[in-house]
Formats: sequence, structure tokens, C-alpha cells
Amino acid sequence: MKRIILGAVLAMVALATQAKDLTELRFGVDPTYAPFESKSPSGQLVGFEIDLGNEICRRLQMHCVWVETGFDGIIPALQGRKFDAILSAMSITPKRQEQVAFSQPLFNTPSRLIAKDGSSLQPTVQSLSGKAVGVAQGSTQEAYAKAHWATAGINVVSYANQEQVYPDLRSGRIDATFTDALAGINGFLNTPQGSGYGFAGQNVSDPQTLGKGAGIGFRKDDPALRQKVDQAIDSMLKDGTYKRIEKKYFDIDIHGS
Repeated sequence: MKRIILGAVLAMVALATQAKDLTELRFGVDPTYAPFESKSPSGQLVGFEIDLGNEICRRLQMHCVWVETGFDGIIPALQGRKFDAILSAMSITPKRQEQVAFSQPLFNTPSRLIAKDGSSLQPTVQSLSGKAVGVAQGSTQEAYAKAHWATAGINVVSYANQEQVYPDLRSGRIDATFTDALAGINGFLNTPQGSGYGFAGQNVSDPQTLGKGAGIGFRKDDPALRQKVDQAIDSMLKDGTYKRIEKKYFDIDIHGS
């Protein structure tokens, strides 16, 4: 009798879980990367990807739940089933594809170095010799800097998130930061604290570490959800909704379609 009761309870739990899966979509996000995801003064999550995620949920007739997670631990949290997908400016790289199944690319933006105006710094080993460069922990920019600069003796300093980099840049503790160009513009250069700073050198590209665009990350054992989300993205691209959301935040086409 105990086995029968236990079996019934487990069946009810399974049904409840399935029902939740049909009505709720939990996105993991690190809201420290404006204009993609950040918090308004009132504490509300805002940004380009927040709008995209909410629209995806609307099209799938699901309730969106945003689970705030530090970016450096966001993949383990996904694998630990703390949420269903990562929507947090995550670049698609070969290393990440070993752990995560990605949606189609949502956008593709360049990575650039930011330093004081007139510093003459360039994103090269020769130019950065003897300098300190700040990066966000777990970011593709950190991966690039460690692979190409730290190995040449350049001091690469990792921070919990990109927002924590800028105070040290302004105080002179570091000489530059390496970050996504649009995040650098909106999160720093276009703000009062970014006065006197600008991009140093040209765009940096490296498919191996910086990837070929950003997408939504899923567990590899959840292909059905990934397919549904891809279908929602397709419909947003076709009916102009993606473009409408994009224009709220950017003056350029970041999707490339």
C-alpha cells in the first residue's frame, strides 16, 4: 500500500512539474549589462533582452520569471535547474557549446577596449605591456584577454561584473577595460562617469573566444523548449517586432538580418 501511495504522489509531482513547464518560463539573467539587461532606479528589470524575453513568453503563452544570477555562475545554475534558459548577453563560443545548447543568434556586437581619451592605447600585446586591463568575470572578453594578453604578461584583472570595473578605471587602478562595445557605450561612455573616456583602437574579433553572436542558452536535454523559443524568435523577426524592440535601444542593426 505504501508503494502505491508513493507512486501516486510521484505521479502527481510529475504532472505538476509538467504543468509548470507549460505555463512558466524561467530565464537566468545578470542585470549588470546595460542596455541588454539592467535595473531601473525603482529596481525593475529593463533592457533589450528583457523586452525580447517578455515577448517570447507572450508568444509562447507562458509566464516569464527572471532569476537573477551572477554571470560567472550562470551556466552551473542552468545545469542545476534553477531556471530553464539563460538570457543574458551570452556569446556563442565553442567552449560554451560543449555545455549549453544555444538558440539561433539574437545579435552580434563587437568587443572593444575603453581607456582615457588620448591614451593612445591599442588592444595589442605591445601597446598594453605594463598595463592593467579590467574585464567582467565569466565574459568572453575575459576569455580573450586571458588567452591573448595575460599569457604575454599583461595584468588582466577580473571583476564580478562589468559595473564594478568602471570605478577602478576612473580611479586609475586599471588602465583600460575590455568589454562589449554597446554595453560600454550605454553603461559607461554615455553616462556622466564616462566623461573623458572613449574607445581605444579598433574592434577585436576572435570566433574561438569572443564567439559569433549571442543567443539564449538551454540545457542540452531540453530540445523541445529550444525549438519553441526559436520559433518565437523567427516570428518576431518576420513580423517586425524584433526590429521595433531593437530601435528602442540601438541606432544600428545588431541582428545582421
